[in-house]
Amino acid sequence: MDHLETRQLRYFVAVAEEQHFGRAAHRLGMAQPPLSRAIRDLERHLGVQLLVRTSRRVALTPAGQVLLDEARIALDAVATAGNRTRHAGQEVPALRLALKADHDAGLLPRILDAYDVLPVELLLGGYGEQLAALHDGRADVALLTTPFDERGIDSEPLVTGPRLVAMAASDPLAARTGLRLVDLTGRLLPYGTPAEKGLPTPPFDHHEPLDHSQIFSLIEVGAAVWFLPVWLAERFDRPGIAYRPVEGLEPATLTVAWPARSRLAAVATFVRTVQQIAGDTATYDNPAPVGHPV
Repeated sequence: MDHLETRQLRYFVAVAEEQHFGRAAHRLGMAQPPLSRAIRDLERHLGVQLLVRTSRRVALTPAGQVLLDEARIALDAVATAGNRTRHAGQEVPALRLALKADHDAGLLPRILDAYDVLPVELLLGGYGEQLAALHDGRADVALLTTPFDERGIDSEPLVTGPRLVAMAASDPLAARTGLRLVDLTGRLLPYGTPAEKGLPTPPFDHHEPLDHSQIFSLIEVGAAVWFLPVWLAERFDRPGIAYRPVEGLEPATLTVAWPARSRLAAVATFVRTVQQIAGDTATYDNPAPVGHPV
């Protein structure tokens, strides 16, 4: 049997994740008929049914689920090989650090000052993109806030502190100094999850990432609430938003993370440097409420 092609795997992963041929074709930038033909050819090539098709959606067969899991690993490996090869060929080597802007708990300036093994190249991205960058070889190391999918990742904790709920300052709950998760019944997180359920657990559902300005705009008009680390709340003290502690809400831990298979000495030195800096950082225990109730 001939080997599978990465093109076939990309097509199949798109259909499996979107559960719809039309949406998958749009995602891939192609017409639907050739995509449907490509998936049928893939099923004939493997001699198994991968998808159960209905008029509204497609679902994975057991064989399809196996291929989806393996295809993701294979595509990540191909992307990693290309990214790491390009990085290795750079004339001036650098350590690539992935992070979400403002999610460094104030550590980043001191990290950049203290780490002198290699120049540090910052890869700033949206929520969730840092983990993908570690897996596909675009980043050597990342700053991540728990929870995240730890498969294939090694990490060390740096700073732990409470999470607060951000809500409209006009919300009646903002008049309280502390809340419980059940008090948030009826309110939604930015991606539509009921807030009273607490933090979503990884792996997270796929969503187009929102930036801070979009999330805070939703909060200010009462369309959403948001759970965020206290160190991030301190950076966004806005008149229209109140931050309150929530009993039973999982605390946040900022970690330094890297691929489990990494053997780069520069990464090991970076981790030790960041741990030393974090050890000198004040803790965030029992923060006062932040924000301006009206």
